[in-house]
Amino acid sequence: MSSITVKERISQDMKDAMRAKDAKRLGVIRLIMAEIKQKEVDERIVLDDAQVFGVMDKMLKQRRDSFSQYETAGRADLAAQESYEIELIQTYLPALLTEHEIEQLIQAAILETKAATMQDMGKVMAILKPKILGRADAGLVSGKVKALLAKAS
Repeated sequence: MSSITVKERISQDMKDAMRAKDAKRLGVIRLIMAEIKQKEVDERIVLDDAQVFGVMDKMLKQRRDSFSQYETAGRADLAAQESYEIELIQTYLPALLTEHEIEQLIQAAILETKAATMQDMGKVMAILKPKILGRADAGLVSGKVKALLAKAS
């Protein structure tokens, strides 16, 4: 059984969307590929799966921000497009972490860094970031870490 990379899977899905004449899906997949290529060109590297997840995580954050702005402005049509893009991008990311898994990761990171005060938050987040990339909203995790460290001090 050969394991294909995320980039290969996205590329294959792009070809499938072209064959199916699914313009909406094709447009979003092309956006994803463009972001990946842009990062590769800018940094003169070939992205591995973890780095591709980072690019897509950033794209998700942008789309969530846009979605909430469109909702606030009453633009249901644009909010629906952002929602579609969010759902499609998430299909390429690993499964989202549960609340329990996030709390376990946070506890482990706090123990590993011996974090006791808010000043240690950077150390804890440095350990957590690669583990939650594409699998949890870093803002939410950061809030949970902040709350735990505030209680501890």
